[in-house]
Amino acid sequence: MSRAFVNEDRAADQTDPPIERRIDTQPNYVTAHGLQQLQERLAASTQALGAEQARGEQADKQRLAELERDLRYLRQRVRSAQLVPPATSRDQVQIGSRVAFADARGHEHEVQLVGEDEADAAAGKINWNSPLGRALLGAAPGDEVVWRRPAGDCLIDILEIIPQRP
Repeated sequence: MSRAFVNEDRAADQTDPPIERRIDTQPNYVTAHGLQQLQERLAASTQALGAEQARGEQADKQRLAELERDLRYLRQRVRSAQLVPPATSRDQVQIGSRVAFADARGHEHEVQLVGEDEADAAAGKINWNSPLGRALLGAAPGDEVVWRRPAGDCLIDILEIIPQRP
């Protein structure tokens, strides 16, 4: 049968169910900033869903399904969020800490340990449960820790725990 005879109205109503977003089984530790980001994303997604639903018959069914999936994920993440107190220790790395370290080649790096949903490697925000996050968590300035990476283990030296910026 030629494609010209396909009922376009029926095809538009058919959607592929979106793949559910994976929820990590680890505790959902969040910084205050991370919780605020989650709440803003939830509000924006709720608004986007309302706007798409308001289109009535012209609503994009696939977009509706994806927005509903995202809302399920964000609602669960906000519900399960465990707010960590601000990182104030300069003696031990904790979630929220900004850490300066040197890798085996002597290159210095600065990262902040944050929750999964706030992580952004390009901005230096590392998930506390990532291999680097786990290596840094609990370390103190002067410690040498092993960063277990898929590319091979790397020794890193903790140089400083930097006070949080306002």
